[in-house]
Amino acid sequence: MTDRIATTPFGGGPFSIALFKAHEKLEADRAALKTSGNRTGKTDKWQFLRALTEARDVYALSDRTIAVLEALLSFHPEKELDGSEDIIVFPSNAELSLRTRGMSAPTLRRHIATLVKTGLLLRKDSANGKRFARKGPGGEVRDAFGFNLAPAALMAPEVFEHAEAARAHAAEVRKVRAEITLHLRDISKMIAAAYEDGQGTRSPGLWLGFTEELRALSGRVARNGALCDHKARCEALVTLRARVESAFLAGMDEADLRDRDCEEASAQTGDISNLDLEMSGNDARTERHIQNSNKDDSFEYCLDNNEAEGRASGGEQRAHFNHDGTEAGHGNPLADPQGTEAHENRGSAKADPEQVSLGDLKRACPSFADYALEGLGNWSDARKAAELIRPMLGISKDAWVRAQQHMGPAGAIVTMAYLVERAEEIKSAGGYLRALSEKAEAGKFRLRPMLDSLLNR
Repeated sequence: MTDRIATTPFGGGPFSIALFKAHEKLEADRAALKTSGNRTGKTDKWQFLRALTEARDVYALSDRTIAVLEALLSFHPEKELDGSEDIIVFPSNAELSLRTRGMSAPTLRRHIATLVKTGLLLRKDSANGKRFARKGPGGEVRDAFGFNLAPAALMAPEVFEHAEAARAHAAEVRKVRAEITLHLRDISKMIAAAYEDGQGTRSPGLWLGFTEELRALSGRVARNGALCDHKARCEALVTLRARVESAFLAGMDEADLRDRDCEEASAQTGDISNLDLEMSGNDARTERHIQNSNKDDSFEYCLDNNEAEGRASGGEQRAHFNHDGTEAGHGNPLADPQGTEAHENRGSAKADPEQVSLGDLKRACPSFADYALEGLGNWSDARKAAELIRPMLGISKDAWVRAQQHMGPAGAIVTMAYLVERAEEIKSAGGYLRALSEKAEAGKFRLRPMLDSLLNR
């Protein structure tokens, strides 16, 4: 007959059917050990604790609940748990609180109740509810009252199986997350290449549609997201990638066919000028050499200093620059230590320094931030977004280079953001940018009024 002594909780705790079944399960598991040759009921307590931590979502256990179980396991002197016999630990509340790094008594009781409900612990209460052990004449423990760890040892095979499944699930999530990141990167670069090659200009509706679909599927890939959501997103990206690749290859075939027809016509007529008129203006195909002897590195200097100051002060990053792209109040320390010769060579009139922060840029140009695939966190992200948008607006690389020369890289980025916001009103963004570049070269261009006009809309 099963021993029914001390199966009811001490004090005001009610007796429940679940508690009765837990005691019955313990006896049934022990009886099964005698007939099963594979199960021994023994486990390494620290390996068991590690496996339970990996499988804690299965049992709905918090990290603090596992910390309480770890403290209770530490009171058992042996490294191995043998569930064939009772494993009673009887720490005082004060000592248990110390081993859980100062956890309060009510919190301890709540987490112990969770462990009992999960089936990892059983209480063995004494008549007065205290935890202690009765010892024999030789010092051996004859009877003990406290917490029984034997159910945890008997649950070890089940816990190890759940831990292995949790590891496999985590590996699958990592794999799908990596695939999503690669698809996002490859698709975005293919779209950018299509605009560089002129396909985006020839079929604007198609490639703008691809861009919108990519934007809908972009964003942070959550580390703890559901695997089914990650797989659905990955499948959508695979489908989009196949369509983008097919369109890109078809566009390349059309361009090659046009170039071949032009070459044949030129060979028959011997007129080189006709060939020059018909050929695509792609820089990679015609191998143009664009040399900028007046290179301006001041924006990189400005970015580095502003990001460093932002990290040191915890404040908002702010780009300080003149119309020629130099840092406000300074010359270009990389090109000209005196800050005068480079300024004169650019031919731009001296103007009061302007200050444009990322916050101002985000408020005035919210659509521009949507093109920052990794978020608009600093001016480097803003530059990448501007370079992605440039071919979409039909702005040539030469116009972009001239804008950076006369406005400075920072001014060119802000101007590009302004063009995005007014894309529906400005028919020729390339021509508009060239006109602003000429004004900047003459010293008659200012950035702040542009942003204020958008903010006051």
